Amino acid sequence: MSLNRVPAGVGRVGSACSCSCGCRTRRPRYDSDLTDAQWKVLEPLLPVPLSQTSLGGRPEKHSRRTMIDAIFYVVNNGNKWRDLPADFPPWQTVYGLLRRWCHEHATTDLVDLLRARLRRASGRNPVASAGCIDSQSVQESAEGVVGIDTSGFDPHKKVNGRKRHIITDTLGLLVSVSVTPANVQDRDAAWCLVRHAALRGLTHIWADQGYLGDWTTHAKTLLGTTIDIVHRHTGQKGFQVLPRRWVVERSFAWITRRRRCARDYERLPQHHATMVHWAAIIQMTRRLARLPQPTQQDPKQPL
Repeated sequence: MSLNRVPAGVGRVGSACSCSCGCRTRRPRYDSDLTDAQWKVLEPLLPVPLSQTSLGGRPEKHSRRTMIDAIFYVVNNGNKWRDLPADFPPWQTVYGLLRRWCHEHATTDLVDLLRARLRRASGRNPVASAGCIDSQSVQESAEGVVGIDTSGFDPHKKVNGRKRHIITDTLGLLVSVSVTPANVQDRDAAWCLVRHAALRGLTHIWADQGYLGDWTTHAKTLLGTTIDIVHRHTGQKGFQVLPRRWVVERSFAWITRRRRCARDYERLPQHHATMVHWAAIIQMTRRLARLPQPTQQDPKQPL
């Protein structure tokens, strides 16, 4: 749950800004920039600035849409923060917004809201009840920004860096993500991830044989979540698509399409998890923008 005192989705974000950098009238020029249809989907779900509420606060200086475009640019292209193009606000301001939303869990809430809307548009229950879990080892960057205390070596994948563990619903939409050193076993990192997913309604999760262990019994007893291990076919050699397992593998492919997630460039594990969240936000926003949008939101329907 977000730590922001004004939760996402309770009002609309104003477009006024007081800066002189021209970000309010900036024209889209990059492939990662939001279109008008995408901004129409995303804008009502963003955390409302305190200055637009009864709590009060200093107004945001830069255009919210341009700030989101800058975050999308970094996530999609994988460049350094200091190399952010000059037509965006200062990189310190953009990075500060991303870090603040990360610490307030506002980015996690945004993923939940987008997933619920996309599931509803697909004719599904907005709250997912089943999903898939898996991990992916990610090579750390050559700049050495990943601390040795949060890094490890995965002898199976021959990767030195971190490992990201994710749970998706049956459509492949992100539900939960956790980042650990690459030498952490999948079943050892699964408990925290499954507990987080159980709070979001998941009661059945498919996993591969790397998650075998006594913890699956505890998950059923304490969390009410069934861990269904999908075994390889007898005599299987080489790659073969397994039931339910391909869903989460496809989600990893979606994530690594964003160059900031192709390698690990983050000093803190939680910031790498935030980049995975933003990769999911880009994907879900684009999918929702291609769907017919309702003319009026039903107040009885949750976001």
